[in-house]
Amino acid sequence: MNIGIIGLGLIGSSLALKMDEIYNDIYIYGEDISESNLNYAIENKIIDNRLEEKDYPKLDILFLAIPVDGILNALDTILDRVGDNTLVIDLGSTKKNICDLVHNNKNRSKFLAAHPIAGTEFSGPMSADSSLFDNKNIILCETEKTENKLLNIAKDLFLSIGMNINEMQADEHDKHIAYVSHLSHITSFMLGKTVMDKEKDEKTIYDMAGSGFESTVRLGKSSPSMWAPIFHQNKTNIIDALDEYLKNIKNFKHLIETENLSEMSKEMKDVNGIKNILKGIK
Repeated sequence: MNIGIIGLGLIGSSLALKMDEIYNDIYIYGEDISESNLNYAIENKIIDNRLEEKDYPKLDILFLAIPVDGILNALDTILDRVGDNTLVIDLGSTKKNICDLVHNNKNRSKFLAAHPIAGTEFSGPMSADSSLFDNKNIILCETEKTENKLLNIAKDLFLSIGMNINEMQADEHDKHIAYVSHLSHITSFMLGKTVMDKEKDEKTIYDMAGSGFESTVRLGKSSPSMWAPIFHQNKTNIIDALDEYLKNIKNFKHLIETENLSEMSKEMKDVNGIKNILKGIK
């Protein structure tokens, strides 16, 4: 099996490591805008060889593990240049704009929109972890538009690397992911900014910050080059999520100002119920 991966960051490199563990008959080509990332991936045997455009037609699967703006810029051209039996899978965190882009492409049936719900705040091939996808969910969108044979190959691969498959439409995906992923990243970034703006003494932050602050601001260490395009592509849904979030923040601020401890406690107790929803997440 010949696999191509464009983007050798955390997701692309972790995927390469995992597939190499699972499959004996696999050859992995890789490409990255960063020459140092590419060299690291080759030197550390994350990939077998550099991916060039001439290699596209012989690939069984070509993964796009790059920022979503890069996917939008490259996807049409890539679909025009792959082989008749090549499946192109994007792994971006937004789906609607990407799916709309290729709606009329003659090779639309050779494309699958996918979003692995996996990651850390770290980036680059040096952060690659073959266990990153273990028991994690992957969202597949508009699967009815992907050639059935190719779709089944992709599903078998995702299951083989330990992922759980969910399917939904692209607009539904983007709406939900704005709340459960994109909003949490914005919150983390802005919490970090608020503390850094007010606490100019770095030692004070280090001395007083506990595990609660550390876990809440963890996502604020994520790559801006990846997340700024995500916020841009999912702008409408994120603004709706922010409006709802800010309404709750404003209300909680009012409860503190009016010393309404009973209502404040009720609000927090209600939110405690989220532990039952999230109990299966590691």
